[in-house]
Amino acid sequence: MAKKPGSMIRAGLWLRDEVGEGGKFTKAELRAAFPDVAQIDRRVRDLRDRGWQIDTNRQDPSLNADEQRLVKMGVPVWLPGQSKAPEGKASLTDSQRNKLMLADGFLCRSCGIGAGESYADGDQGAQLDVARRKVLMPDGTTQTQPVTECNRCRVGSGGRTADLSGVITTLEKLSALEREVFAGWLKADRRDPSPMERLWGEYRTLPDDARHAVWGAVDGMSKQSK
Repeated sequence: MAKKPGSMIRAGLWLRDEVGEGGKFTKAELRAAFPDVAQIDRRVRDLRDRGWQIDTNRQDPSLNADEQRLVKMGVPVWLPGQSKAPEGKASLTDSQRNKLMLADGFLCRSCGIGAGESYADGDQGAQLDVARRKVLMPDGTTQTQPVTECNRCRVGSGGRTADLSGVITTLEKLSALEREVFAGWLKADRRDPSPMERLWGEYRTLPDDARHAVWGAVDGMSKQSK
C-alpha cells in the first residue's frame, strides 16, 4: 500500500490544483478540504518556508480579513526529496516560537512594532511571527537565525542580511565610556533619544523660513556667550 502523503504535501497539491496561482481561498475552505488535519493552517505556513508566497490582507489590502491569495508556488513539495525544509528553516513548535518571540520582547526586529499595535499609517493589529534572517558572522561565514518580524516586514525582508561582524568591529572602536552607554541600551533593550537628537528631529520638520529663524537664534546665542 502506497504511503499517504503528509499534510503539507496535500495542502500544496490542493493549492496547486484547486486554487492556482493568483487564486483566493479562505481558512474555512482550507479546513473543509482537510477535515482530518487539525493544524492544516500551520502546514500551509510551512509552505512559505519553501518559497511559496501566500498573502493575507496584511500584504494585499484588496483581500478580505478571512481571505488569502496564492501569489506564487515555490518548491514542488510533492516530488521526492523536495518537502524537506531548507537549512535553518525547520518547522518550529508553538513552544519554540513563543520562546523566540519572548526573547525578542514580542517586538518586530525590523520595524520595532509590538504585537497588536497600529502602524503609523493607521493599519491596525500588527501580527508577529518568527522569520529567518541571514547573519554575517565574525569568521566570515553566514548563518540563518530565527528572528521575530511582523507580517508586513516579512514580505520585503527575504534578502536582508544582518552584519554581526560589522557591529562587533564598530563596537571595538568605541571608547570605554561609549561602550558603557551602549551596554545600558543592551540591558534596557531600548534607546531613548537624547535632548539633542529630539531637538534635531523637531528642527528637521520646520519649514524653510522657520529653519532660518533657528539659525538666527543659534547665531545670536553664540554671540552672547562670547
